[in-house]
Amino acid sequence: MREVRVGGVRCLEVEAKSVLNRVRGMPFEWSINPYRGCYHRCVFCYARRTHEFLERDGVDEWGSVISVKLNAPQVLRAELASASWRGECVAIGTATDPYQPLEGRYRVTRRILAELARARTPAHLITRSPLVIRDIDVLRELSTAAGVTVCISLPTLDAAIARRIEPTVAPPAQRLRAVEKLARAGIRTGVAVAPILPGITDGETELREVYAAAANAGASFAWHTLLNLGDVARDSYFAFLAAERPELTGAHERLYRGKYAPRAFAAKIEARADAARQSVRFDPPATLRARPNLVQLSLL
Repeated sequence: MREVRVGGVRCLEVEAKSVLNRVRGMPFEWSINPYRGCYHRCVFCYARRTHEFLERDGVDEWGSVISVKLNAPQVLRAELASASWRGECVAIGTATDPYQPLEGRYRVTRRILAELARARTPAHLITRSPLVIRDIDVLRELSTAAGVTVCISLPTLDAAIARRIEPTVAPPAQRLRAVEKLARAGIRTGVAVAPILPGITDGETELREVYAAAANAGASFAWHTLLNLGDVARDSYFAFLAAERPELTGAHERLYRGKYAPRAFAAKIEARADAARQSVRFDPPATLRARPNLVQLSLL
């Protein structure tokens, strides 16, 4: 392991032994995370708890100590070449943003996408960063080789709120421009209105505006999820409330006695978000289609 400083961030350049992670209880079965830790420092991030696995502080060190898996593309190539690999869809960025600023320096995510295209393995990628448009060429290659979906996280259109809850993320307008550029390039792109924050971003009018902006930018879809507060994320989020929205602290203490809000409250927010989404029509541009696997067809 080698440690370097990039701005105020300690970058730990590590060698990964494996890259494909088996996932249980999620809509996908495999995930890849090119980094551990995330510069974005979103106050609600559920992935902060992963720092505890390495005995690091998931509140204060989440954005300042980041591991970079330098050899991830090479390891992935070997894993995708294994006789046991079945070419299942892989989710990229489930516990870190694959396009956080360090990606501009290391290009680990870009090289991972190239390996997935080479192995004709479909992927779903989620990010909050417009840096993803740098890799439109590789995303187009993967899209025609196997299929890819890019999802841009956008919980609010309010730039001031976004700055407080996602302190180092590009403003909402820049993310919408990224959606537009990806969609125009033929890449299937959507928006994650996530998480919905009670008392902050949960108004039906505000939610409808996000969905409408996503549709106008060419998004193929949008989905939402309500805030959950597991280990470490709870500490981070309540620190944010105490500093920025102290009047909401008591209500959140009652709502989040556990990881999730009560079912009745969650159902109310779900109905509100569904109503907002159903009032918006998504009419995206045409997307690239994966080419048939000519090698497999010839065998048949």
